[in-house]
Amino acid sequence: MIDLTKLGKNAKAAAGALYSAPQNAIDSALIVSAAELIKNADEIKAANLKDIKNAEEKGLSAAFIDRLKITDGVLSGMAEGLKQIATLISPVGETVYEYENAEQGIKVVKNKVPFGVVGIIFESRPNVTADAFGLCFKTKNAVILKGGSDALNSNTAIVKVLRGALKSCGFDENAVSLIADTSRETAAKFMRLNKYVDLLIPRGGAGLIRAALDNATVPIIETGTGNCHVYVDEFAKPEMAAKVIFNAKTQRYSVCNACESLVIHEKIAEKVLPLIYDKLSEKQVEMRLDETSYGILKGKPYVVKATDEDFYTEYGDAVISVKAVKDLDAAIAHINEHSTHHSEAIITENSSNAEKFLNAIDSACVYHNASTRFSDGFIFGLGAEIGISTQKLHARGPMGLDALTTTKYIVKGDGAVRK
Repeated sequence: MIDLTKLGKNAKAAAGALYSAPQNAIDSALIVSAAELIKNADEIKAANLKDIKNAEEKGLSAAFIDRLKITDGVLSGMAEGLKQIATLISPVGETVYEYENAEQGIKVVKNKVPFGVVGIIFESRPNVTADAFGLCFKTKNAVILKGGSDALNSNTAIVKVLRGALKSCGFDENAVSLIADTSRETAAKFMRLNKYVDLLIPRGGAGLIRAALDNATVPIIETGTGNCHVYVDEFAKPEMAAKVIFNAKTQRYSVCNACESLVIHEKIAEKVLPLIYDKLSEKQVEMRLDETSYGILKGKPYVVKATDEDFYTEYGDAVISVKAVKDLDAAIAHINEHSTHHSEAIITENSSNAEKFLNAIDSACVYHNASTRFSDGFIFGLGAEIGISTQKLHARGPMGLDALTTTKYIVKGDGAVRK
């Protein structure tokens, strides 16, 4: 079993050294890391093929294997993400508050500083390895990664390349490390390594998030689970609704910002649901419908009745739940009840209804006449993201560099004593 205490101590020491490192040296190391990923592409893809073969032998779904696969395009994207992070302005050292207390003879500033050591637990997407390293390293945080067993070979190869790149640039390679033991026991111990880990970010499905929330003593940011909704209002343009839902559901099934739930106004359902069905059936998307919606589409292929559980489910596959509602208030109530508070959209030409929806929906990202697939750090101008927070403390929505900093008060005087 891996020695987590030693791993934590090494990461803590690396984080301490990073704090005083010049930012231009960090940026240069990110550029070198990007180049090394491309240089070692064959080694990384060979390791990934082992994971793909294992996944296929286990009979895992095509959507799962899609998340797992490292193509030339994926690898290029990982390298490009590191290069882009290198060009961003780091928030570390930024002053967010200043105050001079002349009576007490002190000056107070509040600056952004790194957390120190960030722990990230994630599942099958090995590209997270490079993204997480880049964002943490840019903000002078060391990172300890724990990926799922299904991506162990891929993650090991990527981290080996990154550690080598750091060492060649004169940095402590322990600024990035991987927990190769994928057991639940080790995961639970990692979640309680609060002497060395300052922040824990779990990225994955509902089971992983719940395990982290139940077990962690390290401060945690809840991320990722995405039962995302699109509401088609009675004032929606039918063609727009069909286009947006088709994109939100089918562009990529496995991502957390894909639409899993369609909510539609009863007054427009007879007209619009067949259009939406025609588009989704092009990709053989199964529609799980409530009684009202089922009455409109029954007898068609890929149409079944929904259970209560369907309206709470993040499928990550070619499946969508459908709920017909009597009005906007009912749509808002349904979404707030069943949502994971990730991303929700309204399709409408009524600006008042749009504003009410945007204000009343309790989610990190809300949209008017746009696909939920836009919930992404890169799209939002944040660079690669560390995750999408669905909680309200510290960070919410796509988390970029700023979310990986905390603050420190610096107080200066000249022999000042409190009066």
